[in-house]
Amino acid sequence: MAERWDVLVVGAGPSGAAASYWLAEQGHRVLMVEKKRFPREKTCGDGLTPRAVHQLEAMGLGDRLADHLRFGGLRSHAHGTTLELAWPTHPLYPSYGYVVRRRDLDEMVAEQAVKAGATLRPATEAVEPVVEGGLVTGAVLRSSETGTTETASAKYVVVADGSNSRFGRALGTARDRSYPMGMALRGYFKSPRHDEPWIESHLDLHDRNGNNLPGYGWVFPVGDGTINVGVGLLDTYTGFKDVNTSRLMDAFCATAPESWKISPETACGAPTGGKLPTGFSIRPKVGPTWLCVGDAAGSVNPFNGEGISVAYETGRFAADAVGEALTTRDGLALRTYEQRLDEEYALYFKVARAFVRAIGNPAVMRELTRVGFMSRSLMEWVLRIMANLLRPDEVGPAELAYKAVAKLVAIAPEP
Repeated sequence: MAERWDVLVVGAGPSGAAASYWLAEQGHRVLMVEKKRFPREKTCGDGLTPRAVHQLEAMGLGDRLADHLRFGGLRSHAHGTTLELAWPTHPLYPSYGYVVRRRDLDEMVAEQAVKAGATLRPATEAVEPVVEGGLVTGAVLRSSETGTTETASAKYVVVADGSNSRFGRALGTARDRSYPMGMALRGYFKSPRHDEPWIESHLDLHDRNGNNLPGYGWVFPVGDGTINVGVGLLDTYTGFKDVNTSRLMDAFCATAPESWKISPETACGAPTGGKLPTGFSIRPKVGPTWLCVGDAAGSVNPFNGEGISVAYETGRFAADAVGEALTTRDGLALRTYEQRLDEEYALYFKVARAFVRAIGNPAVMRELTRVGFMSRSLMEWVLRIMANLLRPDEVGPAELAYKAVAKLVAIAPEP
């Protein structure tokens, strides 16, 4: 007879490991399956914002984070101007971030979930859900190494298998294509500036001839002799389908500040890319005995393409909802998960979607960055808004502007 678990978590990335940790902390029997063995690579900028750091520290990982590069804010470039913008002080979130390679970070959090009591089965893929009486009661698991299969039974299933989410699609989830979709490409390079205390963004990309290009670029010091370099683009850009992201990456690498020493000779390997479903574009997120978290729920922040903090948060919210369902023996408690997402993100992401639709016009984007870079205080507010770090008690021109936009989009119909 197959062993029965309280919760089966499909995927051990940020959201899955967080959900597993918090459920195990509550005393529930958790099986977490991961298709690959740790350590494994993931396409990511590797930057942890204060919100992400807050979640990791809450899981007891503060000391392990301290072994990695800590940064104090964002250095942003546009139109020949450079601004160094420190993370704001906040009553809940720290005023610092870290850069941690995903191959190290994901293993670290999964190990912490195991220490809390969760069971991890690496090199194991949940290939299809098991459905009994119309309810998902587990999954068929296949070893990625031997090809053997088995069935895992569980009272509830947390779907955390990433942006492509084959398991989620098998349950009927799909992306709302009216929501923005991001694309990103990143690679590692050896650099003498590998340990600088700032992450860096470039908002007005251009080629060697000075022609303007869409998207944005980043350079994140990793602190181990290398830097993480990448480019990102949203499909709200009017010429998105005609953009070759590999050429965009090549152009950024060729025109980035020479002091970073970004070149084919310093590259640590070929760049890798991936899709970024944003704004909770995946629906439905909840079924009678299952729910989706992280990228499997399309949770990337449309404002800045950052998804790790939201992944940890959604994993924790899911653990709260599933934990309540297990404790009360009432599956309707899963509904509190979507309610929590709405309370935390609905208006914020709606404003973000309206904003990224506006900047889909390259001329508008260039003008906004030009005007923005004329005011340090304005850009500091922009950083707070985009990283979702506004304090509830703050009053200022940028927050008032944010609230004004929020009021407008609150009454606007959804796309």
